[in-house]
Amino acid sequence: MDVFEALYTTRAMRRVRPDPIPMDVQKQILDAAVRAPTGGNMQGWRFILVDDPGLKKKLEPLYQAGLDTLFSTVYSEPLAAAEKNPDAAASIELMKMARSARHLADHFSEVPLFLFACIGNRDTTGGSIFPAVWSAMLAARAHGVGSALTSLLSMYHPKELNALLGIPTAEGWSCAATVSFGYPTGRWGVAPRRPAHEVSGRNGWNGDVGFEVGEPLFEV
Repeated sequence: MDVFEALYTTRAMRRVRPDPIPMDVQKQILDAAVRAPTGGNMQGWRFILVDDPGLKKKLEPLYQAGLDTLFSTVYSEPLAAAEKNPDAAASIELMKMARSARHLADHFSEVPLFLFACIGNRDTTGGSIFPAVWSAMLAARAHGVGSALTSLLSMYHPKELNALLGIPTAEGWSCAATVSFGYPTGRWGVAPRRPAHEVSGRNGWNGDVGFEVGEPLFEV
């Protein structure tokens, strides 16, 4: 797969089939993850794969509760505004995201594979773990496997998550992110985003970046 196709089309795919992910694909997902850049080459990470139905069932209500909390706090005003102006382009995209997120929550235990990315106390910013997570997601994309990154369990139910996964918090470990993996029910595509020049500057916050990007520079 062309590197730009992977970069431009690896978007959140939360609607997936329950079909299991083959072990050779899982192997490459993790192998790609550990090849990512890591601060000081410390490799202060631990990856936990979860495919056990019983464990997923225990995690599911925690994830659902986390999403409810997120939607009733951080996203409450944007969602209310979108409902008042449903035909606006921004409202349409926000509501699509909300429905997709709700689908993942409602079908959490049916997702075939999760990866929980854990960090030690040396990676306080996540600067080492998130390149590894992104590499895992790109590797999955190369195999036609969709993924979605979330931090809901880490944000709202860290104690329960740590206990269920046996994460040794006394040794400074914590879960930084959760990634769902599965063969998507929908189609791959380039996600709509605000143009790069609208969210970028040069030599300072308000500096003109020096170019404009209209349409995405890659087309499927």
